Amino acid sequence: MEQHNGTVTEFILLGFTTDPRMQQILFVLFLIVYALTLMGNTTLIVLICNDSRLHTPMYFFIGNLSFLDLGLSSVYTPKIMITCISEDKSISFAGCVAQFFFSAALDYTECYLLAVMAYDRYMAISKPLLYAQAMPLKLCAFFVGSSYVGGFTNSVIITKDTFALNFCSDNVIDDFFCDIPPLVKLACGKKVGSQSVLFFLLASNVIIPILFILASYLFIIATILRIRSTQGRLKAFSTCSSHLVSVTLYYGSILYIYSRPPSSYSLDTDKIVSTFYTVVFPMLNPLIYSLRNKDVKDALNKLLK
Repeated sequence: MEQHNGTVTEFILLGFTTDPRMQQILFVLFLIVYALTLMGNTTLIVLICNDSRLHTPMYFFIGNLSFLDLGLSSVYTPKIMITCISEDKSISFAGCVAQFFFSAALDYTECYLLAVMAYDRYMAISKPLLYAQAMPLKLCAFFVGSSYVGGFTNSVIITKDTFALNFCSDNVIDDFFCDIPPLVKLACGKKVGSQSVLFFLLASNVIIPILFILASYLFIIATILRIRSTQGRLKAFSTCSSHLVSVTLYYGSILYIYSRPPSSYSLDTDKIVSTFYTVVFPMLNPLIYSLRNKDVKDALNKLLK
């Protein structure tokens, strides 16, 4: 443990396991996942930028979602791979702050963006003939810009409050990245009030978008039920099915980690779930939005030709 004037200057990330053979296997797995994430999201962004058929509000949001996923994966995965193959498991205090800040900023921005995409799906279903007029480019850019501003602003606040805590004794984080629960646990001195503020900020940045998404889907369901034909209902539902899958996987894993009481925490289980929304989910998003999407498949075939 490295300390300077009684203050921790670095943290030790224990990661997943201390078994060297298992660490090598995990390194290969994370390398494959990271490569697929970079390839999938970059390809989707290139397709959206190059194909005029994909110049619609929905794909504008999906392109920004892919950009966020590239950032999120790059914040977490390289450090995880280094931890797997290196005997040095440390991360400097400044490095921990940087990882915490960018991960929080990108995560919060993605939370807001998924909420905006729920509204976009409602407009696409309720006003299919006037969709382009209801969601002009300026409005889409405003929504995306607001998501980034809100995400990074809240990240500044929560990063400042988290690292204002005193870290003066243990510096071992039993996880693979710097996150609020293990950092609050390591802090020394009075931290009850700070802990409440931090978890309130964390909850508000997740719960408010969830409530907005739920409200949007209530309106979507009401709109679909007014459609008389079964075929029309299925077509309307397919319009938002990809987004619904994405929201369920993303928010489901986040709520599992942060909404449970401390007495029910399981470090091994929490690490697996955290890995899903930080590393695996960014890889899955391009598949979710392209496998059943004819426009994306056509654009990809055109690019390959």
